Amino acid sequence: MFIDKAKIFITAGRGGDGCISFRREKFVPLGGPDGGNGGKGGDIYIETDIKKSTLLDLSYRPKFFAENGSRGESSNKFGKYGQDLVIKVPLGTLVYKNKELFADLKEEGQRVLVAKGGRGGRGNSSFKTQRHTVPRIAEKGEPGETAEIELELRLIADVGLVGFPNAGKSTFLSVVSSARPKIADYPFTTLEPNLGVVSLHDKQIVIADIPGIIEGASSGKGLGLEFLRHIKRTKVLLYMIDVSGFDGRDPYEVYKILNNELKKYSKYLSKKHMVIALNKIDAGDCEQTIKKFKKNIKNKKIFAVSNMTKEGIDKLLETISKLVELPVKEEDIKSIPVKKYIYEPDFKIDIDEDGVYVISGKKIEVLAEMTKFNEEDALRRFQNILKKMGVELALEEKGCKVGDTVRIGTFEFDFTK
Repeated sequence: MFIDKAKIFITAGRGGDGCISFRREKFVPLGGPDGGNGGKGGDIYIETDIKKSTLLDLSYRPKFFAENGSRGESSNKFGKYGQDLVIKVPLGTLVYKNKELFADLKEEGQRVLVAKGGRGGRGNSSFKTQRHTVPRIAEKGEPGETAEIELELRLIADVGLVGFPNAGKSTFLSVVSSARPKIADYPFTTLEPNLGVVSLHDKQIVIADIPGIIEGASSGKGLGLEFLRHIKRTKVLLYMIDVSGFDGRDPYEVYKILNNELKKYSKYLSKKHMVIALNKIDAGDCEQTIKKFKKNIKNKKIFAVSNMTKEGIDKLLETISKLVELPVKEEDIKSIPVKKYIYEPDFKIDIDEDGVYVISGKKIEVLAEMTKFNEEDALRRFQNILKKMGVELALEEKGCKVGDTVRIGTFEFDFTK
């Protein structure tokens, strides 16, 4: 099954907790603290894999977790780092992180970091000072980053094959390449894009067969809209038009409808190199129809071809081969925003509907997550840091009194002085 969109939820590994330990050996008096630091949590990467062609497996497994770091141990032993997690996707995948374009993966083996693992908590040996020689303080590991990731696949091909249902696109692909798409004489035989590779003069050309476009496809009718994104990366558009009149449509009218739908969908599609193939010339006398078509359309490369007899196919491929080498305007992918530094205060205080004083801010929330509140020294350190940051004074200015409830992240405290 071809799936070209997927939404996943990722959580990087949490750092391991620091250790509280003291060296105790028979002939080593006053050994001191020797608690080691916790290991870093695993990162999460997204990487392209040439063997993959769909996002199907990700649609069945929407949640991913990297390995947590291990806790530190005595004798200053650091905890083991959590193993990184690599999520494999096909070439041509766009990565959106928290609704914003984050990466465009177009090269084989390209890898991008999407969630960073939390750092390991420090053990009590890291808190030893000349004044505080016996610290009973250790940090919990920092939580790993979480994110909502949306993946959108856009096939990487040189040529986009477009046309109405039953125009002969799938048959053309099977004739010029080793692709074996489903072929039948009823509309919408092709229900998903197919790729074919054409070898010509020691050069390989990748052709994408896009499911039939109908009038109104740009506004959501038929299958065209769902798969039109796959021709945004192509360099050449090959219009396949049935010139035999089998479907009762005038070829020129068909061309105008196709061109109009592509323009409505994206202004860049109409700027790509274009070739028109008038197909099924073997089905009857089409000379007058072809002449009329060429009279209405000027400055376009038009070929009369037959998939059954292969007439005109070689000349068509020769022209496509030359056009693929020419530059073309880039597809309309919004550029990845350049991150600019924006100053944010260390914390801010709000009062919720229950009268609870809510303190928010990344720095202060991470501090609370990494503090072991069951250790007296750790709690005292936490209070001192808040005081130095000006949190206590800011709470009093907000009207907070002794005994009022204060919330930081998932933790609640009674305000004291």
